[in-house]
Amino acid sequence: MKNTTTVLSACFILAIAAGLSQPQDASPASSAAQEADAKATPADGHVIHVTAPHLIDGKVRGPFHHYCKIVSPEPFIECLLYETEDNNAKLIGVEYIVAKTVTRDEKVLPKKVWKKVWHDHSVEGVIGNVKVLDLPPDKAKEFADTVAKTDGIIFSLWPEGAKLPTGRVSIGMMVGHAVHP
Repeated sequence: MKNTTTVLSACFILAIAAGLSQPQDASPASSAAQEADAKATPADGHVIHVTAPHLIDGKVRGPFHHYCKIVSPEPFIECLLYETEDNNAKLIGVEYIVAKTVTRDEKVLPKKVWKKVWHDHSVEGVIGNVKVLDLPPDKAKEFADTVAKTDGIIFSLWPEGAKLPTGRVSIGMMVGHAVHP
């Protein structure tokens, strides 16, 4: 046991010494980022930047910064939600955007469930709450037109003002949500 502890301590000291001899900008985090650049991950591709406010727990919050990725052409789009666009912003929610041909199919999703937790993106675009950023106007319009044919469901992971997630997940809605048949 004593030899194992000595060997582990020596390895730890060598690792620290090796880290101290690295250039200032070669932190473990940047080394990990460089390795990550070489391998694609599911997080890659969330580059479509959209802002929109949400109605969560009866309060209008946001606008939230959505970083979206088209997962499949139906369309199926997923968005990671942040309160700010700061590179250290915390992930505070997720929105799934799915073709109405899927969400309005009673065999896939009962109407009473849709009415309770989903919202119609064609309405959201019309009332002007959504802004597509960082894309040329023609591409932003193309994305908005695609999203208008979808419904969305928002999972809010951080209660307003909380320092940490509490484990409670709220279903957010678009501002101006109306139940549709």
